[in-house]
Amino acid sequence: MFYRSLVPPILLVMTLIPIHADAEPASTEDLQNQLDSLKQQVEQLSAQQAEKSGSSFNPDISLILSGVYGDLSQDSSSYTIPGITLGPETSPGPDGLSLAESELVISSNVDDWFYGRFTGAITPDNEFGVEEAFIQTLALPAGFTIQAGRFYSELGYLNSQHSHQWDFVDQPLIYRAFLANQYNDDGAQVRWLAPTDYFLEFGGEVFRGDSYPAGGSSDQIAGTYTAFASAGGDVGDSHSWKAGLSYFKAKANPRLTQDDTLSFTGTTELYTAYLVWKWAPHGNPYDKNLKLQTAYMQSPEQGTYSDGGSIDNTRYGWYGQIVYQFTHGWRTAFRMDRMHIENPGPSFNGTVLDPEGHNPTRYSVMLDFSHSEFSRMRLQYNRDNSGLTPENEVYLQYIMSLGAHGAHRF
Repeated sequence: MFYRSLVPPILLVMTLIPIHADAEPASTEDLQNQLDSLKQQVEQLSAQQAEKSGSSFNPDISLILSGVYGDLSQDSSSYTIPGITLGPETSPGPDGLSLAESELVISSNVDDWFYGRFTGAITPDNEFGVEEAFIQTLALPAGFTIQAGRFYSELGYLNSQHSHQWDFVDQPLIYRAFLANQYNDDGAQVRWLAPTDYFLEFGGEVFRGDSYPAGGSSDQIAGTYTAFASAGGDVGDSHSWKAGLSYFKAKANPRLTQDDTLSFTGTTELYTAYLVWKWAPHGNPYDKNLKLQTAYMQSPEQGTYSDGGSIDNTRYGWYGQIVYQFTHGWRTAFRMDRMHIENPGPSFNGTVLDPEGHNPTRYSVMLDFSHSEFSRMRLQYNRDNSGLTPENEVYLQYIMSLGAHGAHRF
């Protein structure tokens, strides 16, 4: 590989050296000396370039700017999913123009042992919050990695992805209902990458338990536990896949919901299975590519509500989506969501926990354009039947990325 890197400077030197028909051929010793000199020059140039571009210990800084225009047929402030006590910030969004969440991301290798990342979120209400602030090991043996701080859990496929990575303006209904869109918390994670020819990873997490559907972290050492496994690989030179399973258990002691008017004390579990399949002709996604994605979640909940008494109930749902890039920069997509919520019993009739025989569904179509990897414009329509009254939702969104931004995961 090193001698291949010497080809351009060698060719450059050859063009600068006059060639004479009667010139004597160089000796082997002379050629070796010239090669050693070129090698030294290349190494010096590489070192100078590294100094100019910054070492790996200097942070990458990026800013994500996003905004959205929403045209909703109903007032989103009264949004509910019958049978679900929703967490914070789970409505379809406001009508009209609004600034979406902006993210400031700073990341870098601390040294050869540790990596660090900070993500700060600026809300449309001018509030600043810490989404991520974690360290991660780089040099543990046998394929192990440890992460500690505040971060997004690895449960499911979408939970650890930031909103600017989503293929739609909003999360699937099961993420909205069971996780208030995403679960992040203060905790620690251990992952193990198996030494196999295909991708195979196992991991577990323990969190403080301060985010929905957990609660009451001040009264417990650890309130949330997860375990996950994922596998993936290639099929030929045009197809790749990833699949995963995860288990999540959160303690609420108590959890306040519905604008802090309803409290729950107990446990919430979440079982998740997902599959992602990608296609790109001969592995080149530049002009055309396709992504199929689906997930199933089942969430038992046992405990006591302040309105209605004890509950032992199971909710479940799934979504499926297809995203197709039909030419460079242009993508279209379709998504379907469906949920089922068991009736918790007559003691909850007429309360927010009464599903009223309703099975929430939603259909979404999307078209977006990316002028570059740093800019995207998106148009989306939802036919939202997650509530008792069907709703039409239209969104026009922009997402802009400024500064250095690392590559996204599979």
